[in-house]
Amino acid sequence: MTLQEKWKLERERKAFLALADGSVFYGYSMGAPVDSFGEVVFNTSLSGYQEILSDPSYSGQFVTLTETEIGNVGINKIDMESDKFHAAGLLVQHVNEASNWRTDEELSAALTRYNIPALAGIDTRALTLLLREKGTVKGFICTSGKISPEDGVAKAKAWAGLDGIDTVAGVTCKEKYVFSDEFLMGYGMPEMLSPATMNLVVYDFGLKRNILRNLRLQGFKVTVVPAYTSAKEVLAMKPDGVFLSNGPGDPAGVKGAVDNAKAILGKVPMMGICLGHQILGLASGAKTGRLKFGHHGGNHPVKFLDTGRVMVTSQNHNFAVLPETIDKDILEVTHVNLNDQSIEGFRSKKVPMIAVQFHPEAAPGPHDSNPFFDDCRKLVENFKNKK
Repeated sequence: MTLQEKWKLERERKAFLALADGSVFYGYSMGAPVDSFGEVVFNTSLSGYQEILSDPSYSGQFVTLTETEIGNVGINKIDMESDKFHAAGLLVQHVNEASNWRTDEELSAALTRYNIPALAGIDTRALTLLLREKGTVKGFICTSGKISPEDGVAKAKAWAGLDGIDTVAGVTCKEKYVFSDEFLMGYGMPEMLSPATMNLVVYDFGLKRNILRNLRLQGFKVTVVPAYTSAKEVLAMKPDGVFLSNGPGDPAGVKGAVDNAKAILGKVPMMGICLGHQILGLASGAKTGRLKFGHHGGNHPVKFLDTGRVMVTSQNHNFAVLPETIDKDILEVTHVNLNDQSIEGFRSKKVPMIAVQFHPEAAPGPHDSNPFFDDCRKLVENFKNKK
């Protein structure tokens, strides 16, 4: 595309985002030339668009980036959190050409290659304010020019959305595998590794590579299994612990996940992040519900109740464990969100189990919550020493 053709697209702004509430936001296409449905959310992170787009937790979502200048650092292979982009679409105010020495590919080229629609020129401030007021909204991105804005709104209203849908089915691995140390040798990772002395099975509900990196650095040999692997099969692998990963969508929609967690609890230590946290909550008798507009971004304050310490955390979830449904004889809340007092972590009073709602593995992102992985190692070590 010539510079003149690019300028023409920016001026005409024929592509649009139509929302189920009747709003329409105009822009120009900077990704794949496809039309698509998605839940519209906003993310407040100042950097990390590649990690966001490649995080399977964003499957089914149109991500609005509140940072106005996007694209400067391009895309590279090392910073991918999975093998491809998973977000349903991207919405930005202004896109730049990459000017970073680590760039392998321009953002627009990668979006096109992964068949992800994206709009630039969007009034992201107005869109974010709308989402703050109305909550997560169903949306329809049109880049084809074949659909009117009015029809786009009608399509967004008619779309069923993601509630109760098993979105994990589209992002989990197809068969089990052992996490390879080669993924540790990327940018910023140590060249010398301590030996892996404990066996950990990780359920893949849409996990990020940096979770696996952090677990391996704690001395775990990590075996990843598909989301629908039975508890019987996992326990037959004789793990020292079982970890439930992050993932997209409604935890109640993930087939068999809660029953499997119930069958494993108490037999070996269990840990969870984000969707894994919600599934462990359901397995412990609590209930989950949808937040108004979810938590998405890298600046969410979370209080650790044991010490009173406040951490800045990275988050991405639309659902959460409901405080009023917690059985205090079974679960002890360990972390709360200081913005809305929602539950951000708990431990079991009955069995070895800990879980957090935020993302301690976030990269790039705040490092305040990294000690969670130390806690995972200690939980497993203490259980082994008592046997």
